[in-house]
Amino acid sequence: MERPTIGVLPLYDGDKDSYWMLPGYMKGIEDAGGTPFMLPLTSDVEQIARIADLFDGFLFTGGHDVNPELYGEKAEAVCGETCGERDAMEAALFDQVVRQDKPAFGICRGLQLFNVLLGGTLYQDIPTQLQSDLKVAHKQAPPYSKPVHPVYVAQETPFSGIVEAKVLQVNSCHHQGIKRLAQQLLPAAKAEDGLVEAAMMPDKKFVVAVQWHPEFNYKTDAPSFRLFEAFVKACKSKS
Repeated sequence: MERPTIGVLPLYDGDKDSYWMLPGYMKGIEDAGGTPFMLPLTSDVEQIARIADLFDGFLFTGGHDVNPELYGEKAEAVCGETCGERDAMEAALFDQVVRQDKPAFGICRGLQLFNVLLGGTLYQDIPTQLQSDLKVAHKQAPPYSKPVHPVYVAQETPFSGIVEAKVLQVNSCHHQGIKRLAQQLLPAAKAEDGLVEAAMMPDKKFVVAVQWHPEFNYKTDAPSFRLFEAFVKACKSKS
């Protein structure tokens, strides 16, 4: 079967005014049988609609904080750097993807973005806003391939069928996280402090997102590679 083409949302460096990319996003797709293409950063709705038509699926990458204005809050001092054009592009593209029922895989920011665009909210800063007696290492130091905390997978869900595990040991590099989960999302995994670490849209072909970073360890961690494989397999399916 022909390899599916997959659009990968670009990372953006505001100081250098440049696009960039982590190789793991691209290589994970390639090793799972897809052909990745890094997308341009644009808020032009006609171009975004064309992009949505061109590719078989889309990987929404990590990076900037999601602007709190998108979930009805003002940015507090603890909120990190945002990127307005990236928020605008990804919101428009995600709308097209959902409408066309094309596969979408979200990683870190991708999970937060899906949640916000579907009506959920975020903790702008987990260390200062999440009330929990359990201290989970949500933001680790390098190397990012090293697992630092467990997540507990919701059983008898499509997600559990993908990762084939009840508990996953994951890496973690984020300071924002899901506060209120959008109604259209099914919680698929949680950390010990109750933070949602994976979610999916159960009525879509493949809209799955995780808070951890499988792009850093998919070569050594079987569940991480299964996520890439399931995503690429969904991109191959034309039904």
